[in-house]
Amino acid sequence: MITLESLGAFALIVGLLTLTPGLDTALVLRTAALGHRRRAWGVVCGIQCGTLAWGVFASLGVSAVLTASHLAYEILRWAGAAYLVWMGGRMLWATRRRAAGASDGTGSPDSPVAGGSLAGGWRQGFVTNLLNPKMGAFYVAVLPQFIPAGASHLAYGVLLAGVHVLLAVVWSCALIGFARVLRDQLRRESARRLLDRVTGTVIAAFGVRLALGD
Repeated sequence: MITLESLGAFALIVGLLTLTPGLDTALVLRTAALGHRRRAWGVVCGIQCGTLAWGVFASLGVSAVLTASHLAYEILRWAGAAYLVWMGGRMLWATRRRAAGASDGTGSPDSPVAGGSLAGGWRQGFVTNLLNPKMGAFYVAVLPQFIPAGASHLAYGVLLAGVHVLLAVVWSCALIGFARVLRDQLRRESARRLLDRVTGTVIAAFGVRLALGD
């Protein structure tokens, strides 16, 4: 049976991972700061569904196969890198179009990537998380150390992934609350373009870094 001590140690590890600024933080902050609250919660739910999926995959040994297979890992890595570069590039291109539209009075205040759909946010968060092979590698390396010998790997894997999800949702609540404070300042078109340019650059850079294998 898993002990409170080992559960606390796992919570500390994934808690530090959650607090580390990264792609998930950038996606949630950007979406919430633009006032798309429903989509922001969709992104949060999608990311956490991806986390839970990786926990299940690791428990069933699927992630171990992925990690052991160089070809499978490379396919997932390049797919993830291409998706991130596409998503970041799309944000950057949208800011150029809006800037051009604003100069002739036809600009739209919203990016096409930033619609308010809950389902659209979920899809974006889920695909982003699931196409990150480093999540799979992390769970393969960490999860087995906290599953008691002779216990059900699936049951305990889901339990531990649930702890990760819970901590991430709490952190996401803080991020969305913080973004709401900034919402009034971000209503200006120039501020929206700046936010999209920063976020698009960060996401595309994550994609390039993933492609380079760093």
